[in-house]
Parts: sequence; C-alpha cells; structure tokens
Amino acid sequence: MSNGTTLELNTLIRLRAAARGLELGARRRALSTQAGGYLSVYHGRGMEFDEVRAYQAGDDARTIDWRVTARRGRPHTKLFREERERPVMFLVDLHPGMYFGSRVQYKSVLAGHLCALLGWAAVRAGNRVGGIVHTVDNHKEIYPAARESGLLPMLKAMVQLQPTSPGNMTIGRMDRALVRLSRVARPGSLVVIFSDFREFGDNSAKQLGAIAQHNDVISAFLYDPLEASPPPAGFYRLGINQQRLSLNTSHSSVSKQWQTQFQEHRAKIRTLCARHAIHFMEVATTDPMVPALRAGLTQHGKHT
Repeated sequence: MSNGTTLELNTLIRLRAAARGLELGARRRALSTQAGGYLSVYHGRGMEFDEVRAYQAGDDARTIDWRVTARRGRPHTKLFREERERPVMFLVDLHPGMYFGSRVQYKSVLAGHLCALLGWAAVRAGNRVGGIVHTVDNHKEIYPAARESGLLPMLKAMVQLQPTSPGNMTIGRMDRALVRLSRVARPGSLVVIFSDFREFGDNSAKQLGAIAQHNDVISAFLYDPLEASPPPAGFYRLGINQQRLSLNTSHSSVSKQWQTQFQEHRAKIRTLCARHAIHFMEVATTDPMVPALRAGLTQHGKHT
C-alpha cells in the first residue's frame, strides 16, 4: 500500500477493485449541476441527436435548426445526447505545492489516487480515457484511448512526474495546463480537474470557462485539513528553503486570518464553477476516497 507521500504504480492499478463502487460515464443519468448534482445528460456538438427546443442565450449558433426556425418563425436549436463511448479527460495538477499533507497522504498522492479511481470507473463504463499530467516544468499529454490503453499511460505519467520535494508556487502557472487541455479535449468530453487551484490565475479562469462551453467539467478541489484550520495554539516555524516565517497561533487574529484565507480561496473557485455550470466538489487528504467521490459526484461539497 501507499505510504501517503509517494504515488506508486502498483497501488494505482490495485485501485481498480475499489472503483467498482463508483459510477462514472455516459450511461448514467443524474441531477443537473444547478440542482447540486453532476452528470446531467450533456447537450453539445458531436453528439447523438436528442431533440429540438427554442434557442436560448448562450447556445452555440452552429446547432441552430434552420428548418424548424423557418417553420416556427423564431430560432430553434438542436440538442444532442452524449455518445455511449464518451471521452473522459483528466487534468492532474502536480505543482510543488501539492507535495504537502499533514495527515494520511499528500495532496499529490490524493490527486493521483482519485484520478485512478475515476479512471477505472470510466474504463469499466466503456469510455475512452486520456488527459494531461501537469508539473512545474513538465507535462504529459495522453490522447483518449479505449480500455487500459489510455488510463495506464496516465497512471505511469503521474508516477513519473509527481513532485518529490516542496517548492514555490506561482499564481497563473496553471494557465499552460488549461490551454493544453482545451486543445486535446474535443467537444462533448467529460473533463475532470484534480487540483488545489493554488496556481490558478485570472487567465486560468478564462481558459476554464472556455473549456466548459463545450464540455462537461468537474472541478475536484483538493486540500489538507491544516490548510483550512491552523495548528493548535503555539509558536511555529514554517516555510521552505530560505523562505521561512514565524507563526504564533495563540493569537486569535492569526487563526482567524488563516481560516479566512482558505475560505476565500475555496469560495473563489466555487463561485467561478457556478458561473460556468461546472460541477464543484472537494476532497480532503483525510477523507475516505471512494465515499468522498461518490458523494462529491452527486452533490456539492459540504465541508466547512
């Protein structure tokens, strides 16, 4: 089994058995994102025709049914149902800040385990799997492929590119990963992002919104409990290399600021997701992974 600090290929492969308790794929129908659930039937281009309805603001003009529009005197658009073998694309963000965890496992390990679980669930559902593994100075793109042909390269890339030491974070560095994702995820894909979004910038928000226009997107917000709540009252030395600071959590103002910063960061990502009809879920490094995924896929996270 994993020691919680390192992604190991054998462990990621063994998660195939645990994934049997998860449902992810084109054959499942569930609640809409606005209702608090994921996996609505996706309506978009390149899909199986479903029905025609009146055109609404935000609809893709390329799906307008001109015959029905002419007959009824006002714009109508075609709706499409997702294909049986739907591409499932993962973005696994393994920047240096993910090399952190106070209990159970590092965030980088959590990201890899969650990707493996949903990847195996997607393979079992008959979906093609691919994605991008993104690090501070490297990345690996895997185009969707059937069965293990797409997932196993993803698992191997996560093991090879995982962070091995902490490092500085740079806001906006996630832009590159999202740009690459927008190029490889064809319209109608299911896109799942595993990240703490600490390197998420203004342009990242624009890229994510663009991806969500033509794909179903799940943002899995990963965090460690120590990020949400400060350590017990005391004096601490924190940081990496030469960038260290002293922290006294005995002061209530310090504890309050600590919690506020985390809550504001999480709220920013959640609000952005709501704006673009992206499903937001959150998983802590201490959460039982399969139950957390099952709950997260059907309702918005309820962590406080």
